[in-house]
Amino acid sequence: MKETINVNWKENMCFEAEVNGHKIVLDAVDAVGGENKGPRPKPFMMVALAGCTGMDVISILKKMRVDVDNFNVKVDGELTEEHPKQFNKMHVTYEFWGKDLPMAKLEKAVNLSEERYCGVSATYKKVIGLTSEIIVHE
Repeated sequence: MKETINVNWKENMCFEAEVNGHKIVLDAVDAVGGENKGPRPKPFMMVALAGCTGMDVISILKKMRVDVDNFNVKVDGELTEEHPKQFNKMHVTYEFWGKDLPMAKLEKAVNLSEERYCGVSATYKKVIGLTSEIIVHE
C-alpha cells in the first residue's frame, strides 16, 4: 500500500497541502521569511501521533462498552538544540473525563493502541523516545 501527498509552494515560505481532500496551509514565521499563514510542519508530527492513538483508544473503548464524557490527547515534544532540530522525545498524556471509569480498561485501550494498532507510534518508536501517562477526571 502506498500513500502520496503533494505540497504545493504558494509564495515566500507558504505551502499548501491537500490531504484526504482537505487543504492545509503551512507557513513560517516572519523572522525567516514567512507570513504566519499557517502552522509550521514539525507540530504536525505530534498531531499525527495524537490523532492516530486517540482514534484507536476511542474505537477500542467503544468495543469495550466504556463511555467517556470527554477525552483529550496531549503530546509534548522535545527538540534537539542543534540542527537539524528534530524530536528526540515525545510524551503522550491521555486525559479521560467520566464517572467511575474502569482504569484497567483505559490502560488496556491505551496499551493496545501504543503496542499494536497505531502506525504513527510504531514508526516514531524507532527513532524517538515515547512515554505516556493516563489522567482521569471525574
